[in-house]
Amino acid sequence: MHTVILVLVEVLIVIGISRLVGLGFRSIKQPLVIGEIVAGIMLGPSLFGLIAPHAAATLFPPETIPFLNVLSQVGLIFFMFLIGLELNPKYLSGNLQAAILISNISIIVPFSLAAILSLLLYPLVSNATVSFTAFALFLGAAMSITAFPVLARIITENNLQGTRLGTLALTCAAVDDVTAWCILAVAIAVARNGSIDQKAILTIFASLVYMAFMFSIGRWFLKSLSTHYHRTGRLSQFVLALIYMGVVASALITEFIGIHLIFGAFLLGAVMPKNAELVREIAVKTEDFVLIFLLPVFFAYSGLRTQIGLLNRPELWLICALVLGVAIAGKYIGTYVAARLSGINKREAFALGWLMNTRGLTELIVLNIGLELGVISPLLFTMLVVMALVTTFMTSPLLEWTYPKRLIKLDVVETEPEQETDPEVIENIESFVTSYRILVPVANPSTQKGLVQLAVAIALNYRQPAVINPLSLIELEENYGFESTPTEANRLIAERRQQLEELIDTLEPPITGSYIHPIVRISSNVARETAQIAQIEQPDLILVGWHRPAFSNNRLGGRVGQILTTAPVDVAVFVDKGGDRLESLLVPYSTNIHDDLALILALRLLINRDTCMLQILQVLTASQNQDELSYELHGMVSQLPASVRDRIDIKTITSPEPIQAVVTASENVDLTIAGTSRVWGIERQTLGRYTDELAIKCRSSLLITRRYSQVTSHLSSLLPEVHNHEIIHNS
Repeated sequence: MHTVILVLVEVLIVIGISRLVGLGFRSIKQPLVIGEIVAGIMLGPSLFGLIAPHAAATLFPPETIPFLNVLSQVGLIFFMFLIGLELNPKYLSGNLQAAILISNISIIVPFSLAAILSLLLYPLVSNATVSFTAFALFLGAAMSITAFPVLARIITENNLQGTRLGTLALTCAAVDDVTAWCILAVAIAVARNGSIDQKAILTIFASLVYMAFMFSIGRWFLKSLSTHYHRTGRLSQFVLALIYMGVVASALITEFIGIHLIFGAFLLGAVMPKNAELVREIAVKTEDFVLIFLLPVFFAYSGLRTQIGLLNRPELWLICALVLGVAIAGKYIGTYVAARLSGINKREAFALGWLMNTRGLTELIVLNIGLELGVISPLLFTMLVVMALVTTFMTSPLLEWTYPKRLIKLDVVETEPEQETDPEVIENIESFVTSYRILVPVANPSTQKGLVQLAVAIALNYRQPAVINPLSLIELEENYGFESTPTEANRLIAERRQQLEELIDTLEPPITGSYIHPIVRISSNVARETAQIAQIEQPDLILVGWHRPAFSNNRLGGRVGQILTTAPVDVAVFVDKGGDRLESLLVPYSTNIHDDLALILALRLLINRDTCMLQILQVLTASQNQDELSYELHGMVSQLPASVRDRIDIKTITSPEPIQAVVTASENVDLTIAGTSRVWGIERQTLGRYTDELAIKCRSSLLITRRYSQVTSHLSSLLPEVHNHEIIHNS
């Protein structure tokens, strides 16, 4: 097979496997990049080469490896440019004094421990062709580095960018990143010259001169790019070509100086004007090809050089464990001690220690350079790859353990909003009444006014305080893309909050806005995050809009189905079929807890709206007892005030097709409210899926209810005399 064709086949397989494994790791709340690194290792001798050596040799023959290396080097150059581009000076605007202390100690401690460890490892995993100085410098750099891109995205996904912890971690990581790259540059200069001789010192000096040039003349020259963009408002292909030429030229200069290609690319990104729109457009136009096509090739190339099989003796695994232990302890202890000395409390110092332990892709870049220069052996390379994976993999769960979501003070979910209630009403409240709260996931503020307006109708009345929380979760499609950086995430949050405020301004009555408090967050999994927020905040009801899944015709599939299945509170799904009226309600009733919730919400609407009428429809089949079924309903209704009772019509019919009977009745009402019952074609099936026959056929707007707990009270505060009878069905 022609070499070029074989390389293209390899790239095809690499991209596909990387995406699949990456998505698998995202499902377990791990960064996508960790899955892609694991995918690269799986394609190498550690797995594929182990279980199918002949197929691996055929698919990845030696003659194709140089091609993969070229593609991976191009990918690294532009990835490092993106890292420099995203290194915003705003990250250094926090507690810089504390950040410098923490980042420096978090480098000095692991670097010192690595130097001591080098005394043990050098005779075991290296040879005389490598100088001890270069070996110790590289091991120190590998132990000291923090992966700023991965850490920034973990902070974004956990919505920490607005907290003191998140701000401090970003500042520390930014300082740490710059310091570690400087250390690595020195290590490369020493490694290429064998020792700290005159030539190595000259290389370091030339590097400093070039850095000074880029941060002075280079930055001044690039200001014209920002001016041009401000004038034209767009980035033409010609200008983008000039930028890419600059990236490659800067990379070549640092390679010529004697350090490495990646430093020049990183440096150009760092000195680029930080005009927000300009940076966004460059990043968006660059990152897709780099992250989707080139970086997976780098992971595969690294995976082909990672040989877990080299760890074939217990003592080697013991050394690997020692390397891992020193890496974790050095970074964690250094960060924790420095944080405590800076006045950070214990919990935040713990969390900061785990965050700074993140190594990820940045570590892999360092290791590949070391292996390429021959400073570290394939055996040590494999040990350090294991260390990079473990330290990154452990960050998210340990962060959640030490700094759980309920302690993250964001938006309004941690504080109870003040209610602008009529003073006369407040005087009539003899005792404190807990606010009635509805959580309303809003995916698109421009199309879901009806959903929020229904939440207002259910929640607001003069008898009980109420809070409506429109919850808008901005899902990040890629946790390594530019939109997942903290700066861009803050822009997206502000933009979405503005859209919600505009929606709130259109609601009726005008006083409604004082009861509505939006929550806007970044999320990697909307359904899971919604359930977590519901568990923390414990609203009385989640009111979610209907959403058609991309790969299913089921209206209760996808995120809606996941929320129905997992949310630990009562849930109602609103299928909005248009119309602003809410004067006539229909509740098909078949005696189960979900229909009970449907009836209770209908009664709440009836109490809140004096002009609203309710029809309760019982559809009997030959096997049902009419008198027994009607007795429970009449018992409930008889305890309501006359002003409410007079607007309720209980109708009983006999039909072999209950769903069709409800569809016919829905033609004359504004809203049908039905429980997730088999009778209405809405039931949970295997794997938590729901069918949705009534949702398809219903002529009016439809509210589908699923009850989680029979303890939740939706009426007792409005009608204390019926609170003991609110739960109709107890079986």
